[in-house]
Amino acid sequence: MAVKLKTPEQIERIRAAGRLVNDVLDHLAEMVRPGVTTEELDAEAERMTVRAGGQCLFKGVPGKGGPFPGAICASINEQVVHGIPGPRRIREGDIVSIDFGAKLEGWCGDAARTFMVGQVPPAVRRLVEATADALAIVVDMARPGLRWSDLAGAMQGCIEAEGFSVVREFVGHGIGAEMHEDPKLPNFVSRELLANDIVLVEGMVLAVEPMVNMGGSAVECAPDGWTVFAKDGRASAHFEHTLAVTAGGVDVLTDGRKR
Repeated sequence: MAVKLKTPEQIERIRAAGRLVNDVLDHLAEMVRPGVTTEELDAEAERMTVRAGGQCLFKGVPGKGGPFPGAICASINEQVVHGIPGPRRIREGDIVSIDFGAKLEGWCGDAARTFMVGQVPPAVRRLVEATADALAIVVDMARPGLRWSDLAGAMQGCIEAEGFSVVREFVGHGIGAEMHEDPKLPNFVSRELLANDIVLVEGMVLAVEPMVNMGGSAVECAPDGWTVFAKDGRASAHFEHTLAVTAGGVDVLTDGRKR
C-alpha cells in the first residue's frame, strides 16, 4: 500500500474539484422529482461539469459491461451503486442514490447522496438517515493517529443498531490526482482489516462512502455488467464525502465551502 499524502496546496485544489461535485449534486437535488428520468439528471451533470472546465470521472471507466456510459451513477431503491442513467422515470416514494465525481485542473472530487422522493416508508427513511449518520461519524471522529478499524467499527455499529446491513463488496478509497488511490477503506471490521489496519495521518485525502442495505448485505450485478443491487430486493442507500485528514480532525472537501 502506497498512500500519497497531499500538501495543503494540493488539498485546496481537490477542494475546488469537490466544490464542483457539490454544485452538481445540489442542482440535481432540485431536479429529483417524480417524472424526471435519470438520463436527464445525467445530461445536466455533464453539462455543468463541462461548462466549469472539468471532466466527469465516471464516464468511460472500463468494466465488465464495457465503458461506463454515464456522468453519474444513478441507483434507485434496491440498486446499491453503479446504476446506469437511462429512460427510467423517478416515481413518488423512490429513493435515488446519485454518485458523482469530477476532475478539475488535474485533481479529483467524489461524493454521493441518497434523495427521498416525496413520502417514503418510515423504515426507508430510517435507512437513509442511518447511512448519512454513519458518514457523519467519520467526519466527527477522524483525526491523525486513529485507526481506520475504530471508524469502521463505529459506522458498522451505527448501521447494525438500526437492523440494517453494511455492503461489503464496495469500500471507500484514497483520492487525489486519480479517482482511486490507496488506501482501501471498508465500512466494516474484518480480520483482514485488523491484520492490516490503517493509521490516519495528516495529509491523507479519503473518499468515505458507506453503502447500506435495509435487509441482508448480499448484492448481485445486473446483466448490464454495472448496476449492483441488493440480492433480497430491499432498499439500499449510499452517502459519500471526500475528506482531508488535518491536524485537528478532518476537513470536508465536497461540502461546497471555499475553505
